[in-house]
Amino acid sequence: MSLAIDVHDLVKRYGRRTVVDRLSLSLEQGRVCGFLGPNGSGKTTTLRMICGLLTPDGGGGRCLGHDLVREREAIKRQTGYMTQHFGLYGDLTIRENLEFVARVHGLDRRRERVDRALEQLGLASRQRQLTSALSGGWKQQLSLAAAVLHEPKLLLLDEPTAGVDPKARRAFWDAIHGYAASGITVLVSTHYMDEAERCHEIAYIAYGELMARGTVFDIVKDCGLHAFVASGAGADRLAGSLRDVPGVSAAAFGATLHVCGAEHGALVTAIAPFRTDPALRWQEAEPTLEDIFIHLMGMAQDNMAEV
Repeated sequence: MSLAIDVHDLVKRYGRRTVVDRLSLSLEQGRVCGFLGPNGSGKTTTLRMICGLLTPDGGGGRCLGHDLVREREAIKRQTGYMTQHFGLYGDLTIRENLEFVARVHGLDRRRERVDRALEQLGLASRQRQLTSALSGGWKQQLSLAAAVLHEPKLLLLDEPTAGVDPKARRAFWDAIHGYAASGITVLVSTHYMDEAERCHEIAYIAYGELMARGTVFDIVKDCGLHAFVASGAGADRLAGSLRDVPGVSAAAFGATLHVCGAEHGALVTAIAPFRTDPALRWQEAEPTLEDIFIHLMGMAQDNMAEV
């Protein structure tokens, strides 16, 4: 398949701070890629460079067949971008907001496009409702409708489901995969591990540097981490005793304890004092995405430290 995104060595600086540091990313048409990383890691800046809103200070490449630097306007016209914060008008109805967006884009067939967007995202029955009265989930559906109204080939979503309930999140992701099935390429930033697992592939960026890239299966397989799960009475209460052990991360999940580390021998040594407790059952397990990303964060250098 052809590459919708093919960028290399992207750099973006603000003063002495390097926000994105030689980042390269390629993504095939019709794929959904999860873009993950801690707050302040450069995800939003990267999205804005890819869609032509920001000019990189270094690097380049192509997006939708256009040069990332010289043909930014052509890229913008074919990209839908949904920002972190809701940006439509609360004193307009759902339909009025979409009609306004259609006029801003200078679209033809405005009524047809708006009707289709309302139907696709379950907004038709609410189209006369004032936007200010919508819940967070419906506002996100409206933002997505506005982002795809001009029939883009690339969809960039910046933490689109933050603060949205599970049912609304599922509906949102069903819509995303529907767009991908129609050939739209989707790059979505998220902090939710279950959402990362819904993506065809993921890219993890920490403080401006791309740390991991591939399918969830490949990233888990190649991470080099080891994990144990303890269950039984009081297992979850051991997290505090293990959390300060060098090279070991420990977290309670309900009544169980999840312990992870890069060195198998060191991990076994760390949990050895607790394995003699007959009330606990220990089992070797596969590391989770959360384990992997916390480990990668520990390996990355915070680029705010240089400022």
